[in-house]
Amino acid sequence: MTLKEMIHQYKLKTGCTDSELARRCNVSRSTVTRWSSGEIKKVNDDTAEILSQLLGYNITPHLMGMDTTIRLPILGYAKAGYDLFAEENYLGEEETTLKEKETGDYYLKITGDSMVGVGIMDGSLVLVRQCDFVESGKIAVIMIDQEVTVKRVIYKKGMLILEAANPNVDSRYFSQQEVKELPVKIIGQVLSCRTNY
Repeated sequence: MTLKEMIHQYKLKTGCTDSELARRCNVSRSTVTRWSSGEIKKVNDDTAEILSQLLGYNITPHLMGMDTTIRLPILGYAKAGYDLFAEENYLGEEETTLKEKETGDYYLKITGDSMVGVGIMDGSLVLVRQCDFVESGKIAVIMIDQEVTVKRVIYKKGMLILEAANPNVDSRYFSQQEVKELPVKIIGQVLSCRTNY
């Protein structure tokens, strides 16, 4: 989303005029008109801070030619392995792009190494879209009874297979009956992974 689009959206939502926006940002009305037309490419730091608060976006990276950023919650831990008891622990927020926010709902922090083969390491943050079904072959966040894990989901001949991406970790197999009785539930799809070294 461009600065021009953000301002247009803000004015539609609030009914704010160019004159009122200019007053709030301590700039001239003609400056706001040039923001609205996309003519102005740079804004000083103080004005950028005011605009960010008004518009609800961090516009500074955008003005430097980068993606607009916002923040998503880190809702707790998921085990790249097994046997991590499911417990929602709010761990703070992670800055993310507007594009990622449009597809994902939250981050989880990974513990364990069962998914290292696909780049999901101990300590990685995975972006998750909340859902209760994923296509076969996709990586998902799965609740097994009260335990939460991240695995590749495979459907095969009446079985649900949770496949590890580490040869030292066994995949797990569940019959349709076990899926219902335990239960085994998909709670989200992993969209991307961030690992800090």
